[in-house]
Amino acid sequence: MKLIRLAPDAREVTAPRRSTVRNGPIELAVFEYGPRDSRTETVVLIHGWPDTHHLWNAVVPLLADRFHVVAYDVRGHGQSTDPAGVDDFALAELAKDLFAVIDAVSPDQPAHVVAHDWGSVTAWDAVCEPGAANRIASFTSISGPNLDHLGKWVRDRLSNPTPRNLWGPISQLLSSAYTGFFKLPVIPDAFFRVAGTERIWTQALRIMEAMPDQHLEFSETLRADMISGLRYYRANIVERLLHPRERRTEVPVQLIVNTRDVAVRPAGYDDTGRWVADLRRVDVAAGHWLPYSRPELIAELATTFIESLTTESDTAATKESL
Repeated sequence: MKLIRLAPDAREVTAPRRSTVRNGPIELAVFEYGPRDSRTETVVLIHGWPDTHHLWNAVVPLLADRFHVVAYDVRGHGQSTDPAGVDDFALAELAKDLFAVIDAVSPDQPAHVVAHDWGSVTAWDAVCEPGAANRIASFTSISGPNLDHLGKWVRDRLSNPTPRNLWGPISQLLSSAYTGFFKLPVIPDAFFRVAGTERIWTQALRIMEAMPDQHLEFSETLRADMISGLRYYRANIVERLLHPRERRTEVPVQLIVNTRDVAVRPAGYDDTGRWVADLRRVDVAAGHWLPYSRPELIAELATTFIESLTTESDTAATKESL
């Protein structure tokens, strides 16, 4: 893949245009950067647990000179509404939030989506909804699988239990062991009330990702976000893995697969092409938090992907007119 080299010195985040988007009772804090006009395509960035829109602070300036860039705090995080129930964090509800943001910030044309961790899991649910291609132009997924696809991958491997087939689900189970702790009542909440400090989380990421501290930036709501976001795990994992749905999409998807990801093993994406009409995959020798460790790579890959789709669309339109 030929990458488009972006300016390496564009590191400062300009002051965003702050607004609020409503989805029923949920108010989502939305932050916009770069030009917003009919000639400029929109890129929506979605973070995961336990981050906020701050996750993208090093990525935004690398995109905002080419695109209308939008980041938002997902429900239960940062400046957005924190609903009370576990069911409020079901993927269907999170996907509705994404569509509400897209409808507000890009009402006249589909938006491109770049998402990480649970933000990516959410976007997977959205792009598999009927008519999603009318609202989402492309999806770049980072460290967050489609849980239905993952559930079917596990079932298929276990139905033919060769050593190679068994190793994939076993390795993913080992990598996901922490989710069992997160799903417990009371105990993980109490743990993060004590351990959910910026100092401890910085140390944890430095150990897991081997990155300098200066690459990390968190919201002042970090501890509350850690606790609130546990409902992602409680609302979705068991249901989707035990009862996976047949979920397909016509939205072009780019998988950025981090081969050193401590949470999501690369093998879990091996069957993704069964459900995606237009799939591109890029394997990167990096850990889970790529927006912190390699923001320039995310910007380059996303820009190249989006511009390749634009070129293909223009070529197809030219052929039709001849």
